[in-house]
Amino acid sequence: MSFDLLAAARREMAERGFEPDLPAAAAEQARTLEVHADPGLRDLSGLLWSSLDNDDSRDLDQIEWAERTAGGIRVLVGVADVDALAARGTPIDAHAERETTTVYTGVHTFPMLPERLSTDLTSLNEGEDRPAIVIEMLVSCDGDIVSSAVYRALVRNRAQLTYSAVGGWLEGAAPAPPKVAESQELAAQLRLQDEAAHALREARGRKGALSFDRQEVQTVVENGHVKGIAAYRSNRASHLIEDFMIGANEVMARTLRDGGVTSIRRVVKAPERWERIAELAARYGESLPATPDPAALNRFLLNRKGSDPAHYADVSLAVLKLLGPGEYVAARPGAEQDGHFGLAAHDYTHSTAPNRRFADLVTQRLLKAFLARSEAPYADERLDTIARACTLMEDAARKVQRDMAKRIAAVAVQQRIGEEFAAVVTGVTRKGVFVRVTDPPVEGRLMRGEAGLDVGDRIRVTLHATDPERGFIDFVR
Repeated sequence: MSFDLLAAARREMAERGFEPDLPAAAAEQARTLEVHADPGLRDLSGLLWSSLDNDDSRDLDQIEWAERTAGGIRVLVGVADVDALAARGTPIDAHAERETTTVYTGVHTFPMLPERLSTDLTSLNEGEDRPAIVIEMLVSCDGDIVSSAVYRALVRNRAQLTYSAVGGWLEGAAPAPPKVAESQELAAQLRLQDEAAHALREARGRKGALSFDRQEVQTVVENGHVKGIAAYRSNRASHLIEDFMIGANEVMARTLRDGGVTSIRRVVKAPERWERIAELAARYGESLPATPDPAALNRFLLNRKGSDPAHYADVSLAVLKLLGPGEYVAARPGAEQDGHFGLAAHDYTHSTAPNRRFADLVTQRLLKAFLARSEAPYADERLDTIARACTLMEDAARKVQRDMAKRIAAVAVQQRIGEEFAAVVTGVTRKGVFVRVTDPPVEGRLMRGEAGLDVGDRIRVTLHATDPERGFIDFVR
């Protein structure tokens, strides 16, 4: 008997406080919208912009371009001007503020914005002129951002590319994808971007930004049915975009701070379970300070990656769990503010994904008002409320995605009951002990043999049972 994963996803969305269907008023507004050129925008559409994203991405939020100068590599990140069509106070805006985020369930995407906007009118699709917010960074040879600017412009994506195709080429493990092979200029452009991104990453590492080996799980679907799940790890192309987005978000946060604008920040506080992280490091013969220190933690992570790359993902996952989630806060000018512990950044916001995160759309509106020297679109107290809502709904989205991942995994592995696997403990709660298996990449509860275990412990487990309806995968030690 097959299990209806789409129906389960819709139920899960509703139970977590989301509205799975677009309201009629928002749908009608989306139907009537059209892109109109703004003659006042700086015209940068002639540059060789390109985008890098997942193979199946349709909501393209950003494009990139770079050039070498006497002072370093000048990097431009163009971010879709979603506010140009999703105006504040409209039905589309009301729905986006309620949802706050696009939710990816593995079997269906529930967009924050109507798909006509997020995948068409406000997506930076190849060959289309689009208004954008451009974040400019001059990256020195040692990876510092020595100057920056933010402004509005007209852009055109000249080459829509994917991580999977470009990553292997940048790493020297695969031939250039067709669009890159056909254009020496595009190939040179991507290598220059890669050089700038690598410099940014090295500089963040020296400051103590943490290096993780994050593994994403992709659902293998054939003819509408789940056939399995596969692990996907980031590559050089996805690192390029990650490095540029971090830099762009820091520039945006500093621009608003220096302009005296109250804005929404993304913060990750120092971990409360630092003592457990230190115990984990001690197990591998390394010592961490008594108080949270991102630089020391990053040295430990890099040492583990260098000495035992096969098991580094397990250590990386354990530390990520112990760090805890981030949150959104409204930062007032001059007020002391927590930074982002994992990125070793004092000033950080979310601004590069306005098609799928409401916090980014709000930041965009704040920036546009600042550039126009007009009144801020939100009062400080309103930003407090929005920040709290974004944090709560992001947590709800994580739970939807986690529970759907378990249901998908339960369907995918139900034929493997009785098999034995290597696992790492990922959670110890009042509800029980949870472990993750790396091949196949699934997580479940340990039903027997859990005494004395803590996050980061490596054990052997046997798949005992699966229940797709409840999303249960049960292991025994």
